[in-house]
Amino acid sequence: MNTQQVSAPAAKPRVVSNVVKGCLGNLIEWYDWFVYASFSIYFAKEFFPAGNTTVQLLSTAAVFAVGFLMRPLGGWILGMYADRHGRRNALALSVLLMSGGSLAIGLTPSFEAIGIMAPVILVIARLLQGLSVGGEFGSSATYLSEVATPGRRGFFSSFQYVSIIIGQLSALLVMILLQRVLTPAQMTEFGWRIPFIIGAVAGLVVMILRRTMDESEHYKIEKAREAAGLENGAKPVGSLRALMKYPKQLAAVFALAIGGTVSFYVFTTYMQKYMVNTSGIAKEDASVISFYALLVFMFLQPIAGAVSDRIGRRKIMLFFSIGGTLITVPVMTLLASTTNVWAAFGMMMLGLVFCSGYTACAAIVKAEMFPTRVRALGVGLPHALVAATFGGTAEPIALALKEAGMESTFFWYVTGCIALTLVAAIMVKDPSKNSMLEADLQPFAAEEAEVTTTRTAAL
Repeated sequence: MNTQQVSAPAAKPRVVSNVVKGCLGNLIEWYDWFVYASFSIYFAKEFFPAGNTTVQLLSTAAVFAVGFLMRPLGGWILGMYADRHGRRNALALSVLLMSGGSLAIGLTPSFEAIGIMAPVILVIARLLQGLSVGGEFGSSATYLSEVATPGRRGFFSSFQYVSIIIGQLSALLVMILLQRVLTPAQMTEFGWRIPFIIGAVAGLVVMILRRTMDESEHYKIEKAREAAGLENGAKPVGSLRALMKYPKQLAAVFALAIGGTVSFYVFTTYMQKYMVNTSGIAKEDASVISFYALLVFMFLQPIAGAVSDRIGRRKIMLFFSIGGTLITVPVMTLLASTTNVWAAFGMMMLGLVFCSGYTACAAIVKAEMFPTRVRALGVGLPHALVAATFGGTAEPIALALKEAGMESTFFWYVTGCIALTLVAAIMVKDPSKNSMLEADLQPFAAEEAEVTTTRTAAL
């Protein structure tokens, strides 16, 4: 007599190898994303009619924000795809979409050559990239959190933002190198296209590498549970209906992400333009300041992630939200009135130190709140909505307020966003104390035994 048995996948994942491959794709995704932000000071004139520099930058920033509008759709579509068809497949698809958008931007003729079609193509390419990034965050955060070693999930998942920062550093490094070998006129004429082409080619290579990653054990166990009939009566995997069963978790992700997302984009993406357009620091100096500040910021991620494994995620989030609420207005005010590169570096670095309290835990703190069957969607969709409504609009709001002569109002806006995260961090229970990542693995053995016993009895 044969007994039909159900077994969870037993193969031990190659943690370091999988994390590296996952991060390589994330790196390329965010390299492409930040290349746009970093090089917009050069190609703004190429895509829009001649005029005031701030107005041209505002136009490119508005297109940057338009890309964010696609992120919720990407978080929804690719989040469902990751929950239903695997994290690995979703990650390979997202990097392919990003590469296609970069190639389109890199090859698009100027406004002078094709007129209105130039900004139209730019917008379409950014929409494609927004779709990609919207799905990338949730799938990547979920994958890194799930493949990480229990007890070190904060450390390993923190490498999501390490790869994001390396992507931004790579974009800045390419800019610095091009600034050294090309004249300003050459940079405006054709030099800005080079990093987009590099990103497109690198993305295709990384897509192939991502296909060799091990699938998450959590995902394989969830599929085994479905095959064993342990999910009878449950809502469809990765569906919005299933996600709506976790309203408190969704609210927590929204609130925690608001301040962290705005702070991250202000102290990384917007800071370079702020130093050039407000402080009066030379473009080349602003690039170097940003590069070294982000380099230090990168090394803070695994440190903060490892600390969160020991003391809990909530305390690290409180470090960010309390510090960010207190220092944002003074830092931005002082930075506006200095051209000293060391002072600028110190003030940018101060903001990034506190910001690391959010970025190091951004992946794991959200992944721990949701079960496997809706984890990618639960992490990706609310984060993408916050990124679209708060992150994507941060830079246009800053530039619009500057143009209106009320730039300091923006500092208080950022502070208010971080204060919302502070309220959430105070109220939310520490996810690491009752992690769904661990809970999802525990019931399987008991359920498996129960199903096996039932089926054996039936035979």
